[in-house]
Amino acid sequence: MPVVTEINLWNHNQLEVMNSSASLFQRIRRWLSVPEPNAALVTLRLVFGAAMTFSVLRFWYLGWIEDHFVDVPFTFKYYGFSWVKLLPSWGMYALHFFMLLGALGILLGWWYRISAIVFFVTFTYVELIDLTYYLNHYYFVSLVGFWMIWVPANQRFSLDVYFNSGIRSLEAPRWTIEVFKWQVGLVYLYAGLAKINYTWLVEAMPLRIWLPASNSLPLIGPLLEYSWVPYFFSWAGMIFDCSIVFLLSYSSTRLIGYVALLFFHGVTGWLFQIGIFPLVMTGMVLVFFSNSWHNRLLSWLGEVKRPVLLPVSTSIISRPFSIFLGAYFLFQVLFPWRYLLYPGNLFWTEEGYRFSWRVMLMEKAGTALFFVKDRETGREGVVDNAVFLAPHQEKQMAMQPDMIVQYAHFLAQHYREKGVQDPAVRAEVYVTLNGQPGQLLVDPMVDLTQINDSWAPKTWLLQHNGTRK
Repeated sequence: MPVVTEINLWNHNQLEVMNSSASLFQRIRRWLSVPEPNAALVTLRLVFGAAMTFSVLRFWYLGWIEDHFVDVPFTFKYYGFSWVKLLPSWGMYALHFFMLLGALGILLGWWYRISAIVFFVTFTYVELIDLTYYLNHYYFVSLVGFWMIWVPANQRFSLDVYFNSGIRSLEAPRWTIEVFKWQVGLVYLYAGLAKINYTWLVEAMPLRIWLPASNSLPLIGPLLEYSWVPYFFSWAGMIFDCSIVFLLSYSSTRLIGYVALLFFHGVTGWLFQIGIFPLVMTGMVLVFFSNSWHNRLLSWLGEVKRPVLLPVSTSIISRPFSIFLGAYFLFQVLFPWRYLLYPGNLFWTEEGYRFSWRVMLMEKAGTALFFVKDRETGREGVVDNAVFLAPHQEKQMAMQPDMIVQYAHFLAQHYREKGVQDPAVRAEVYVTLNGQPGQLLVDPMVDLTQINDSWAPKTWLLQHNGTRK
């Protein structure tokens, strides 16, 4: 490979010196604006683009577009996003086609900014269509896709540079790299903190249920039947999540941390079939690696480097963007703690459970039998859920209160259109949590059409012991 010659006229030491008369806010803006080598940013673009391209192709190949989004009578909505509609079948295929183009554009660095926007919009729209398909790593992909729009990840090893060498640079503002470190760090740290609870550490639940069920796996299957193994995995998982970011942040422990990460995600991906999450995270954590490591990787991939004269710049990120960046991460830090505002067992009510990086913390299942009554005639009938819901939708709905209410309102509207003048909908919902006997989640005599979902505590739920909240 050609010898790399970098004539860097930045005086980083001068940029790091903060005027004592400057406010703390100004110092933070200057710190975020300091230029740093951008090799890690380029690696993230390649990793994320490749993972998303593979993910979209896999989704299409497995027939999930048709299974999830074609001829579906009803979809569950995120609160506040009822306006996100299911498109006709051709529209859903078109969305995934443009999503694939966006992912490829990110990977190749081709029309990069437009590609990132297209990917973020299409991916997020698809994920908002049906709440029953919510996963933490889909949320994470949307967040990373959003930040990919704003960072200059195409300034090296990209088709954009090939066709316009004037945009090539070896540096980017510090915030463009730190934003991914912070986001990845929050995911792992909050996943670890969520595991510090009695059920996970002392009862080893739900691993005591899941691991013995995988005893047919080759090599490790027989080991999973030992009673101590779930406790080992529970404690090891908590320690790993709480410590991995710190291990990756220091060169002396980085190799140990990454080997542990590969083992952890390899084993969990093998045991639990959790899709692309292990692949995405093993790639995204590379942002913690040194610039020299990333340069070697890019050289190995075939990047041809040329002598570069980097211009001096004194630009500082704008005040509005600084405020937005701070507000974004303040939200990311605080929002997962909103569950503290709700009474009752979090795993039972799931109030504040989503968007808080709680990964595989419970084994929960339910059965929901719905009854529709014509108030005028007094006649009541049982609903066949399979007429309106796919098996996955019914499974998720039967244990999550907000979906139960949504479905009840849908049934009321459906039967109103069928001639029932004043329909009332009630449900017998039995839920089992971590292997315990099934218990009623809602009062079976309550008319669910009189309940509207909101951020307020769901006082109409029965507590885990069968009493009202």
